[in-house]
Amino acid sequence: MDATADIAKAAAALKSGGLVILPTETVYGLAADAANPRAVAAVYEAKGRPSFNPLIAHVADITTARRIARFDDRAERLAAAFWPGPLTLVLPIADEAAVCDLARAGLDTVAVRAPGHPLAQALLKAFGGPLVAPSANRSGRPSPTTFADAMEETGASTAAALDGGPCAIGLESTVVALLDQPRLLRPGAVTRAEIEALIGPLSEAEADARRSPGRLTRHYAPNLPLRLNAEEPRGDEVWLGFGPRGGAGFNLSPDGDLTEAAANLFAYLRAADRSLGAAGIAVAPIPDTGLGEAINDRLRRAAGFVG
Repeated sequence: MDATADIAKAAAALKSGGLVILPTETVYGLAADAANPRAVAAVYEAKGRPSFNPLIAHVADITTARRIARFDDRAERLAAAFWPGPLTLVLPIADEAAVCDLARAGLDTVAVRAPGHPLAQALLKAFGGPLVAPSANRSGRPSPTTFADAMEETGASTAAALDGGPCAIGLESTVVALLDQPRLLRPGAVTRAEIEALIGPLSEAEADARRSPGRLTRHYAPNLPLRLNAEEPRGDEVWLGFGPRGGAGFNLSPDGDLTEAAANLFAYLRAADRSLGAAGIAVAPIPDTGLGEAINDRLRRAAGFVG
Protein backbone atom coordinates (compact mmCIF):
# COMPACT_ATOMS: atom_id res chain seq x y z
CA MET A 1 0.00 0.00 0.00
CA ASP A 2 1.39 3.43 -0.90
CA ALA A 3 1.52 6.44 1.42
CA THR A 4 -1.59 8.05 -0.07
CA ALA A 5 -3.63 4.90 0.49
CA ASP A 6 -2.24 4.56 4.01
CA ILE A 7 -3.29 8.13 4.83
CA ALA A 8 -6.76 7.58 3.37
CA LYS A 9 -7.21 4.38 5.39
CA ALA A 10 -6.06 6.07 8.57
CA ALA A 11 -8.34 9.09 8.03
CA ALA A 12 -11.32 6.80 7.42
CA ALA A 13 -10.52 4.86 10.58
CA LEU A 14 -10.42 8.07 12.62
CA LYS A 15 -13.74 9.29 11.19
CA SER A 16 -15.27 5.95 12.21
CA GLY A 17 -14.08 6.38 15.80
CA GLY A 18 -11.01 4.17 15.49
CA LEU A 19 -7.49 4.71 16.80
CA VAL A 20 -4.37 5.20 14.67
CA ILE A 21 -0.64 4.96 15.42
CA LEU A 22 0.72 8.32 14.26
CA PRO A 23 4.37 9.38 13.86
CA THR A 24 5.39 12.88 14.92
CA GLU A 25 8.80 14.52 15.17
CA THR A 26 8.65 14.12 18.97
CA VAL A 27 7.31 10.60 19.71
CA TYR A 28 4.74 8.23 18.20
CA GLY A 29 1.17 9.10 19.14
CA LEU A 30 -2.06 7.15 19.58
CA ALA A 31 -4.46 9.33 17.60
CA ALA A 32 -8.24 9.71 17.81
CA ASP A 33 -10.90 12.23 16.81
CA ALA A 34 -10.67 14.98 19.46
CA ALA A 35 -14.40 15.72 19.12
CA ASN A 36 -15.52 12.12 19.69
CA PRO A 37 -15.78 11.25 23.40
CA ARG A 38 -16.06 7.51 22.69
CA ALA A 39 -12.89 7.58 20.62
CA VAL A 40 -11.09 9.59 23.30
CA ALA A 41 -12.28 7.11 25.93
CA ALA A 42 -10.80 4.33 23.78
CA VAL A 43 -7.44 6.15 23.91
CA TYR A 44 -7.61 6.32 27.71
CA GLU A 45 -8.54 2.64 27.80
CA ALA A 46 -5.74 1.58 25.47
CA LYS A 47 -3.19 3.56 27.46
CA GLY A 48 -4.66 2.95 30.90
CA ARG A 49 -4.41 6.74 31.28
CA PRO A 50 -6.18 8.62 34.11
CA SER A 51 -9.08 10.72 32.84
CA PHE A 52 -7.86 13.81 34.73
CA ASN A 53 -4.72 13.98 32.58
CA PRO A 54 -5.57 16.23 29.59
CA LEU A 55 -4.65 15.36 26.02
CA ILE A 56 -3.06 17.58 23.38
CA ALA A 57 -5.17 18.53 20.37
CA HIS A 58 -3.04 18.21 17.23
CA VAL A 59 -3.92 20.43 14.27
CA ALA A 60 -2.55 20.97 10.79
CA ASP A 61 -2.04 24.71 11.05
CA ILE A 62 -2.66 27.88 13.03
CA THR A 63 -5.93 28.55 11.18
CA THR A 64 -7.41 25.36 12.65
CA ALA A 65 -5.86 26.13 16.03
CA ARG A 66 -7.55 29.55 16.14
CA ARG A 67 -10.93 27.86 15.72
CA ILE A 68 -10.50 25.74 18.83
CA ALA A 69 -8.41 28.03 21.09
CA ARG A 70 -8.31 31.73 21.93
CA PHE A 71 -5.00 33.16 20.75
CA ASP A 72 -3.44 36.30 22.21
CA ASP A 73 -0.39 38.17 20.90
CA ARG A 74 2.00 35.89 22.81
CA ALA A 75 0.44 32.77 21.31
CA GLU A 76 0.57 34.26 17.84
CA ARG A 77 4.29 35.03 18.20
CA LEU A 78 5.16 31.56 19.48
CA ALA A 79 3.10 29.76 16.83
CA ALA A 80 4.66 31.87 14.08
CA ALA A 81 8.13 31.01 15.33
CA PHE A 82 7.81 27.33 16.20
CA TRP A 83 4.89 25.79 14.28
CA PRO A 84 4.77 23.30 12.80
CA GLY A 85 7.02 21.85 15.48
CA PRO A 86 7.45 20.54 19.02
CA LEU A 87 5.68 23.31 20.98
CA THR A 88 2.29 22.93 22.69
CA LEU A 89 0.32 25.97 23.84
CA VAL A 90 -2.27 25.80 26.63
CA LEU A 91 -4.93 28.41 25.86
CA PRO A 92 -8.57 29.16 26.72
CA ILE A 93 -10.93 26.89 24.82
CA ALA A 94 -12.87 28.53 21.97
CA ASP A 95 -14.89 25.59 20.60
CA GLU A 96 -15.80 23.03 23.24
CA ALA A 97 -17.33 20.70 20.65
CA ALA A 98 -14.13 20.46 18.60
CA VAL A 99 -12.12 19.10 21.55
CA CYS A 100 -14.49 17.23 23.82
CA ASP A 101 -14.66 17.61 27.59
CA LEU A 102 -13.06 14.21 28.17
CA ALA A 103 -10.04 15.16 26.05
CA ARG A 104 -9.66 18.37 28.06
CA ALA A 105 -10.14 16.55 31.39
CA GLY A 106 -13.04 18.88 32.15
CA LEU A 107 -10.91 22.02 31.95
CA ASP A 108 -11.79 25.35 30.34
CA THR A 109 -8.47 25.27 28.48
CA VAL A 110 -7.06 23.27 25.59
CA ALA A 111 -3.51 22.14 24.85
CA VAL A 112 -2.84 22.52 21.12
CA ARG A 113 0.06 22.07 18.73
CA ALA A 114 0.80 21.67 15.02
CA PRO A 115 3.25 18.77 14.57
CA GLY A 116 5.93 18.99 11.90
CA HIS A 117 6.20 15.37 10.75
CA PRO A 118 5.03 15.11 7.11
CA LEU A 119 2.85 12.04 7.76
CA ALA A 120 1.22 13.76 10.73
CA GLN A 121 0.58 16.82 8.58
CA ALA A 122 -0.85 14.69 5.77
CA LEU A 123 -3.20 12.81 8.10
CA LEU A 124 -4.40 15.98 9.86
CA LYS A 125 -5.21 17.58 6.50
CA ALA A 126 -6.98 14.46 5.27
CA PHE A 127 -8.98 14.16 8.48
CA GLY A 128 -9.89 17.84 8.53
CA GLY A 129 -10.03 18.50 12.27
CA PRO A 130 -8.10 18.20 15.53
CA LEU A 131 -6.79 14.86 16.74
CA VAL A 132 -5.75 13.91 20.23
CA ALA A 133 -2.51 11.94 19.98
CA PRO A 134 -0.86 11.19 23.33
CA SER A 135 2.27 9.08 23.20
CA ALA A 136 1.44 5.58 21.99
CA ASN A 137 2.67 3.79 25.12
CA ARG A 138 0.78 2.29 28.00
CA SER A 139 0.44 4.92 30.72
CA GLY A 140 3.58 5.31 32.81
CA ARG A 141 5.79 3.50 30.31
CA PRO A 142 8.55 5.18 28.26
CA SER A 143 7.22 6.88 25.15
CA PRO A 144 7.82 5.04 21.84
CA THR A 145 10.20 6.66 19.37
CA THR A 146 10.10 3.85 16.79
CA PHE A 147 7.21 2.27 14.93
CA ALA A 148 8.02 -1.16 16.37
CA ASP A 149 7.86 0.09 19.96
CA ALA A 150 4.59 1.93 19.31
CA MET A 151 3.03 -1.21 17.86
CA GLU A 152 4.31 -3.28 20.79
CA GLU A 153 2.73 -0.89 23.29
CA THR A 154 -0.72 -0.09 21.86
CA GLY A 155 -0.80 -1.42 18.30
CA ALA A 156 -3.35 -4.11 19.16
CA SER A 157 -5.96 -1.42 19.89
CA THR A 158 -5.61 0.41 16.56
CA ALA A 159 -7.50 0.29 13.28
CA ALA A 160 -4.55 1.65 11.27
CA ALA A 161 -0.90 2.56 11.76
CA LEU A 162 1.55 4.84 9.94
CA ASP A 163 5.26 4.02 9.93
CA GLY A 164 7.24 7.26 9.80
CA GLY A 165 10.62 5.87 10.83
CA PRO A 166 12.49 6.84 14.01
CA CYS A 167 11.34 10.08 15.62
CA ALA A 168 13.78 12.92 14.97
CA ILE A 169 13.52 14.55 18.40
CA GLY A 170 12.53 11.72 20.73
CA LEU A 171 11.06 13.88 23.53
CA GLU A 172 7.49 15.06 23.96
CA SER A 173 6.75 18.67 23.03
CA THR A 174 7.48 21.67 25.20
CA VAL A 175 4.25 22.82 26.91
CA VAL A 176 3.66 26.49 27.72
CA ALA A 177 0.50 27.87 29.37
CA LEU A 178 -0.56 31.35 28.24
CA LEU A 179 -3.44 32.09 30.61
CA ASP A 180 -2.29 34.99 32.79
CA GLN A 181 1.46 35.00 33.17
CA PRO A 182 3.21 32.51 30.88
CA ARG A 183 4.29 29.27 32.55
CA LEU A 184 6.57 26.46 31.39
CA LEU A 185 4.56 23.33 32.18
CA ARG A 186 6.84 20.80 30.50
CA PRO A 187 10.33 21.35 29.06
CA GLY A 188 11.09 20.00 25.60
CA ALA A 189 12.98 20.61 22.37
CA VAL A 190 11.89 24.25 22.17
CA THR A 191 13.91 25.61 25.06
CA ARG A 192 13.04 28.07 27.80
CA ALA A 193 15.55 30.56 26.37
CA GLU A 194 14.00 30.42 22.90
CA ILE A 195 10.52 31.06 24.30
CA GLU A 196 11.58 33.82 26.69
CA ALA A 197 13.32 35.62 23.82
CA LEU A 198 9.88 36.12 22.24
CA ILE A 199 7.47 36.60 25.16
CA GLY A 200 9.56 37.37 28.25
CA PRO A 201 10.17 35.42 31.47
CA LEU A 202 8.40 32.13 32.11
CA SER A 203 7.07 31.37 35.58
CA GLU A 204 7.27 27.91 37.11
CA ALA A 205 4.61 25.31 36.42
CA GLU A 206 2.91 24.69 39.76
CA ALA A 207 -0.13 26.97 39.37
CA ASP A 208 -1.16 25.40 36.05
CA ALA A 209 0.51 21.98 36.23
CA ARG A 210 -2.78 20.08 36.04
CA ARG A 211 -3.43 21.60 32.61
CA SER A 212 -0.48 19.76 31.04
CA PRO A 213 -0.03 16.12 30.08
CA GLY A 214 2.94 14.29 31.50
CA ARG A 215 2.71 15.72 35.04
CA LEU A 216 2.15 12.49 36.96
CA THR A 217 4.68 11.36 39.55
CA ARG A 218 5.60 8.08 37.85
CA HIS A 219 5.30 9.16 34.23
CA TYR A 220 7.70 7.70 31.64
CA ALA A 221 8.64 4.93 34.10
CA PRO A 222 10.43 1.69 33.18
CA ASN A 223 9.92 -1.36 35.37
CA LEU A 224 13.45 -1.23 36.85
CA PRO A 225 14.21 1.48 39.45
CA LEU A 226 16.39 4.39 38.32
CA ARG A 227 19.32 5.87 40.26
CA LEU A 228 20.08 9.33 38.91
CA ASN A 229 23.36 11.29 38.79
CA ALA A 230 25.33 8.09 39.28
CA GLU A 231 29.11 8.09 38.84
CA GLU A 232 29.13 4.40 37.90
CA PRO A 233 26.84 1.36 38.10
CA ARG A 234 26.64 -0.76 41.25
CA GLY A 235 26.31 -4.52 41.34
CA ASP A 236 23.58 -5.66 38.95
CA GLU A 237 22.61 -2.18 37.71
CA VAL A 238 22.50 -1.41 33.98
CA TRP A 239 24.54 1.67 33.02
CA LEU A 240 22.91 4.54 31.10
CA GLY A 241 25.81 6.84 30.37
CA PHE A 242 26.37 10.26 28.86
CA GLY A 243 29.61 11.65 27.43
CA PRO A 244 33.00 10.10 26.72
CA ARG A 245 33.26 8.10 29.93
CA GLY A 246 32.77 4.52 28.79
CA GLY A 247 31.47 1.41 30.47
CA ALA A 248 29.27 -1.57 29.73
CA GLY A 249 25.63 -0.79 29.03
CA PHE A 250 24.17 2.10 27.05
CA ASN A 251 25.34 5.64 26.33
CA LEU A 252 22.85 8.35 25.41
CA SER A 253 25.60 10.26 23.59
CA PRO A 254 29.30 9.33 23.75
CA ASP A 255 30.08 12.82 22.39
CA GLY A 256 28.01 14.59 25.06
CA ASP A 257 25.50 15.86 22.48
CA LEU A 258 22.19 16.70 24.21
CA THR A 259 20.23 16.48 20.96
CA GLU A 260 21.51 12.94 20.37
CA ALA A 261 20.80 12.09 24.02
CA ALA A 262 17.21 13.31 23.75
CA ALA A 263 16.62 11.27 20.60
CA ASN A 264 18.01 8.14 22.30
CA LEU A 265 16.45 8.58 25.74
CA PHE A 266 13.27 6.50 25.58
CA ALA A 267 14.67 3.83 23.27
CA TYR A 268 17.67 3.31 25.58
CA LEU A 269 15.48 3.32 28.69
CA ARG A 270 13.46 0.56 27.07
CA ALA A 271 16.56 -1.40 26.10
CA ALA A 272 18.05 -1.06 29.60
CA ASP A 273 14.73 -2.12 31.12
CA ARG A 274 14.86 -5.36 29.09
CA SER A 275 18.34 -6.33 30.37
CA LEU A 276 18.28 -9.83 31.81
CA GLY A 277 19.18 -10.10 35.48
CA ALA A 278 19.36 -6.34 36.06
CA ALA A 279 18.33 -4.96 39.45
CA GLY A 280 18.16 -1.30 38.39
CA ILE A 281 19.37 1.38 35.99
CA ALA A 282 22.16 3.78 36.96
CA VAL A 283 22.00 7.05 35.01
CA ALA A 284 25.00 9.32 34.55
CA PRO A 285 24.66 13.06 35.27
CA ILE A 286 23.11 15.09 32.42
CA PRO A 287 23.80 18.84 32.14
CA ASP A 288 20.66 20.79 33.10
CA THR A 289 20.91 23.30 30.25
CA GLY A 290 19.02 23.53 26.94
CA LEU A 291 17.61 20.13 26.03
CA GLY A 292 19.19 18.76 29.21
CA GLU A 293 16.40 20.39 31.22
CA ALA A 294 13.83 18.29 29.35
CA ILE A 295 15.93 15.10 29.60
CA ASN A 296 16.36 15.53 33.35
CA ASP A 297 12.65 16.28 33.74
CA ARG A 298 11.78 12.94 32.08
CA LEU A 299 14.38 11.07 34.13
CA ARG A 300 13.11 12.54 37.43
CA ARG A 301 9.56 11.51 36.51
CA ALA A 302 10.75 8.03 35.55
CA ALA A 303 12.45 7.78 38.96
CA GLY A 304 9.30 9.02 40.75
CA PHE A 305 10.71 12.31 42.00
CA VAL A 306 8.33 14.77 40.29
CA GLY A 307 4.64 15.15 40.97
